[in-house]
Amino acid sequence: MFLCSFAWSKDYHVNDFGAKADGLTLNTMAIQSAIDTASEHGGGRVIVGPGRYVTGSIYLKDDVELHLEPGAVLLGSLNPWDYIRDPYCHWTALIFAVKQNHISITGDGIIDGRGFQVATRIVDYARSGLCDIPLRFDRPAEGHRPENIHFRECNNVEIKNITLKNPACWTQQYDQCCNLLLDNVKVDAKCYWNNDGLDVVDCQHVIIRNCCIDSSDDAYCFKSHTKHGLSEDVLMENCIGRSSANGIKFGTATYGIFRNFTFRNNVIYDTYRSAITIASVDGGRVEHVLVDGLKSIHTGNPFFIRVGTRHLQDIIPCIHDIVLKNIYAQVPFDKPDAGYNYEGPIEDLPRNVCPSSIIGNPTYLIDNVFLDNIEIVYPGKADSTYAYRGHSYAELKAIPELEFSYPEFSNWLELPAWALYIRHANNITIHDVTFRVIDKDYRPAIVADDVSQLSYENLHILQHGDSDKCQLIWYKPHRDE
Repeated sequence: MFLCSFAWSKDYHVNDFGAKADGLTLNTMAIQSAIDTASEHGGGRVIVGPGRYVTGSIYLKDDVELHLEPGAVLLGSLNPWDYIRDPYCHWTALIFAVKQNHISITGDGIIDGRGFQVATRIVDYARSGLCDIPLRFDRPAEGHRPENIHFRECNNVEIKNITLKNPACWTQQYDQCCNLLLDNVKVDAKCYWNNDGLDVVDCQHVIIRNCCIDSSDDAYCFKSHTKHGLSEDVLMENCIGRSSANGIKFGTATYGIFRNFTFRNNVIYDTYRSAITIASVDGGRVEHVLVDGLKSIHTGNPFFIRVGTRHLQDIIPCIHDIVLKNIYAQVPFDKPDAGYNYEGPIEDLPRNVCPSSIIGNPTYLIDNVFLDNIEIVYPGKADSTYAYRGHSYAELKAIPELEFSYPEFSNWLELPAWALYIRHANNITIHDVTFRVIDKDYRPAIVADDVSQLSYENLHILQHGDSDKCQLIWYKPHRDE
């Protein structure tokens, strides 16, 4: 993995180009002029000093570092007309870069999109007919709300030490970029719908480290928007995530190839859905993924691995060669994201707490998953009179496939196991794994349905009472029956 270290010979201060740090003046032209001048003269640092600088859409250019000094705040304009919906990217953003090389955003300053105010003004304008922006669920469509950062087809990118706040849409999107480093980036994105913390789309050679994301949608998200897309050689380490959706997620858009991902020593907490979701629902190939060192505290589901056929078209999905190791997780009985401005929805009920799941498709099996040195603590308290799913052969076959559904671990409402549910899979290895339940649960710990080559060693099921209950139900392949 190759990443450049930048060293610039000349500084350009935005104040010298007319920018005013009064929190009122629109500085778009001044900041853009500083960037353009630096790039035209062989590169340099564009420095934003202490103060509050209002701006609309700006474009970062070749060989330019946008440096925010301590106390510097870039404020997104509250006027929706000050933002560009880029005709090539088809997204709206505060800071764009398109087909640029050797660019960076650094410093201890803040980029604050003021997204709630911007988005609600767009809604008001759309309702009154002042703009032709489509509303979906009474909110502007994603591409029409400004992200804080949108980089497309850029090479050698560094984002370091900054704080990103309050986007109107996703916080930051890097699409088809190569050699991307995010280091010590802080995100506070809970002000509006679809506030993903980070979206890495069809990128190669990516390092994400020492970041902290608190978001009302998926925190760390890896996507593919085209069947020709390639996401490859990605390392995420020493990061923290909190979300009212997923902590770490493949998808939901999963059209291309995801290969050689490593997640090392990360923490996910107070998160509504899964600590990590590895999904392929649009024909994508997900292969060679290592999760080594994950702490999941007060998270609705430790891991969810899923193959679906939502937008299959002429491509064949697969997930194979997945290693999950050195994981500790605690699943609460209550709603883990309570208190967020935009909480995850109240699930369709009745259902009891869901297990971790590996759920393939009858045609497209998940293959070669290795679970090693894992401890997961579940709350128990499942009540068979409230919600029930049996584990007989007939009852398991009655569980719907839901292969066209949006991939969430709770789609099936009640599942027949309290710890781990596996369906349509080959070559599953469980080694040095402990599943612990605090209170009684009517279900067995593990149910494996249509699973071949399931092996387990040093598997410990710790359940209060019911010590004689069969804790593993395994039905081998029956697809031809």
